[in-house]
Amino acid sequence: MTLDDLRVFVAVCRAGSLSAVARDLGCTQSAVSQHVKRLERETGVALLERQPRGVAPTQAGRVLEGAAAEGISGLDLALRQLRDLVDGHSGSVRVATGATTVRHFMSEAVVTFRRRHPRVNLEFRTVSSGRGSFDALADGTLDLVWITLGPPVRGIEQRAVVELPWVLAVRSDDPLADRTSLTPGELTGVRPIRLPPNSTSAAQLEAACAESDVRLGYDTSVADWDTALLLAELGVGRAVVPALPGLTVPSGTRLRLIPLPGLRPLSVGWAVRRWEALSPPARAFADTVLDSAGARPA
Repeated sequence: MTLDDLRVFVAVCRAGSLSAVARDLGCTQSAVSQHVKRLERETGVALLERQPRGVAPTQAGRVLEGAAAEGISGLDLALRQLRDLVDGHSGSVRVATGATTVRHFMSEAVVTFRRRHPRVNLEFRTVSSGRGSFDALADGTLDLVWITLGPPVRGIEQRAVVELPWVLAVRSDDPLADRTSLTPGELTGVRPIRLPPNSTSAAQLEAACAESDVRLGYDTSVADWDTALLLAELGVGRAVVPALPGLTVPSGTRLRLIPLPGLRPLSVGWAVRRWEALSPPARAFADTVLDSAGARPA
């Protein structure tokens, strides 16, 4: 008993004619009859009975026809969904990131992806730690994690999307506000607002400063870059932060951003379990973010 046998049998029951189905399939009536006979041999019952005009299913035939039609319909739907999944037209993409990342790195990409793949479900999740994100990738709970690139992690692949230069954020009345740039050495004694001490971005900043023999001291700490910028604008302190994509200082605000070209830039991008194992929708979303980031300056 094959799927073709069942498809042909259902078609015969609905058409009431072996010859009509043969014409539709472009084969002989004998070939159609063989499909039915194979089913009758395997079920051990007669499935069709001849009538003055054509054929009709027996009681057993009606039972098989109903079950086969329902199963074929469900299978056809599953096959269409699988084709959509392979083509990247449906399915889901589970991404670990936060509002800051979506705002500065993914806003254009999300709009573009949603327009191109309206039936793909985008799931944005918050994970409390980088280790937790990597564990979720490993067990298949997540597809993509947006990270500050760090040391290699066993079983995880990292791919840079954009490099972010560092800037010093100060209030407009700060003595450094009129500077066009600063060297790393001029950060000595600045005591900026601290990024989360256990974060990769904080570690990368300290490593970049250490390359210029600069050791930073801190008075205030925050959980994210946007909060550091807000505190700098309020005059609570100064903040060394990455020059986030789309980060501008609107006229009339008290915030000033001073480039720090001497510090090694911060690399951010994707972490996945294996790139070649990504589903087509997940790969499409990762590539859309990459294209979006490459189309605009940091």
